Parts: sequence; structure tokens; C-alpha cells
Amino acid sequence: MVTLENEILKVEISPMGAELQSVRRKDTGTEYLWQGDPAFWAGRAPNLFPFIGRLWNRQYTFRGQPYSMEIHGFLSRWETTVEEQTGDCCTFLLEDCARTREIYPFSFSFRLTYRLEGACLKMHYRVDNRGGDPMYFALGGHPGIRLPLEPGLRFEDYRIRFPEKAKCSRITFGKNLLVEGEMAYPLKEGRLLPLHRELFREDAVVLSHCVREVYLESEKGSRGVHLTFPDMPYFGIWQVYGKDAPYVCVEPWSALPGREETLEELTSMPGLWVLSPGASLKTEWTMEML
Repeated sequence: MVTLENEILKVEISPMGAELQSVRRKDTGTEYLWQGDPAFWAGRAPNLFPFIGRLWNRQYTFRGQPYSMEIHGFLSRWETTVEEQTGDCCTFLLEDCARTREIYPFSFSFRLTYRLEGACLKMHYRVDNRGGDPMYFALGGHPGIRLPLEPGLRFEDYRIRFPEKAKCSRITFGKNLLVEGEMAYPLKEGRLLPLHRELFREDAVVLSHCVREVYLESEKGSRGVHLTFPDMPYFGIWQVYGKDAPYVCVEPWSALPGREETLEELTSMPGLWVLSPGASLKTEWTMEML
């Protein structure tokens, strides 16, 4: 386990998938991260790479060759290496190997750097294409935030607030939780999404065309989370339905899951980032613990 610490935050990260295990404010003692419980959801904050969500029949093709892939790619189920560490910063590294190339036919290096800056936790990604073919992939976050964050509050006391009004769309999913299309999704006052359990009857609420900054907050309390994700065009919220789960996942995504009844060919799958041979991609998103 890797521990990072500054004057405000103490953060713990597992090398397995470079997954957050704890995000705590030292001044209040508040734990912000869902601690995992198989009765609801055993995860805490999986990192999504090189795919987001599901694929039709758990398969895709690259130049006609079929490959199998589980939900959200493979990073969350792979041990990473601690490449560099200081008191408030750490870089985790994953490189391709014979086993990864059996399910994802690219030579790559993936780095995820966690950095503490005041009350902010910054997640910086660097992906390098080390092979001879263009590389197709997606990135995303999936942290669970413990709710309520303060005694005396309920899950339904919280809301998602965008700092500006926007005409959002909601991505629609079919019976296999694969993409079917999108529909207009008006927000309260143009920028508010109050949380309630029935939101998740059809699984995640995934929004597009929204402001790439969001607050998870309660008007009845003072603690919440502020996210910024400038390069991620999709934002999702999720909890397991029907169990009154004491968390909500806040999820910046660079792309969408596969489409219903479509065996996705990587070279034509919508929304994926494409890296030329020898090229690198860098991007970052941030969580501020309020």
C-alpha cells in the first residue's frame, strides 16, 4: 500500500490497478472514499483502461482479428509498479506484456500519477504508444464517494451541481447495458441533478454536452467533492440499484461503452482516442475534498 500525505489530505493507494483505497481529510477526519462492501459494491475507485463499460458479447476486433475483453478493460485487475514516489506524489506504471497482448494487441506504457495539492487530489495520466500501429483506447475514473459525508444527512439530501447551465443529453442503454443512443435530459434550473434511488433503475446516468466540472454537495451540509475533468466529454453517476447503497460513483469518461448488437472494430469504434506510433497522450482530472 502506498500512502501520500500533505497538510490537509491523507491518501492510500493499492498497486493493484493503482486503485485508491482511502481519501481522508486530516482536519475533520472525514473519509470521502467508499470503503467497499460486497453487499453493495466491492470496488472503491477502479481505473478504466483501455475500455469503458461493456462490449457486445465481451468481444471486439482489431483489423478483423477477434479479442475478448471484460467490463472496463483490464487495468483494475492488473498489478502496477510504483515507478516513483515522494511524500505527496506517486507514479504507477503498467507496461504491455505477452498476457496483455493476448487481449489488447498493442505495445504501450501506462502511467497514472497521483499528486496532492492542498485539498485536491490530481490524477495525471500518460499513455505512450510503443508499437508500430495506431493505438486505440479510452480512459476513465470510477471513484465511489461515501454518502452521507456528515451525520444527520441522508443520501437524498445530496445533489450534483454544474457551475453553469447546460443543455445536457443522457446516453441511453439497452437491456445489455450497451449504448443505444441519447436523449435530451433537462436538469433542474439547468444545472442541478438531485440524487434519489430511482435515478439508477436503468443503471448509470451518463451525461454528455455538460460542463466539465461538477460539485457533489448538500445544501444541508458543508462537505462534498468538486471534480474537474477538462478532457473528458462524458460524466456518469452510479450506484447499485435496489439496495439503498451508501455511496455514489462519480465518473469522468473519455468515451462510451460498446453499442448494442455491435461487434466493435477498434479502427471505427466511436470516441476512442488514437495514438500514432511513438506518440504520447497526457491528461488529468481532479477531485477536491470540500
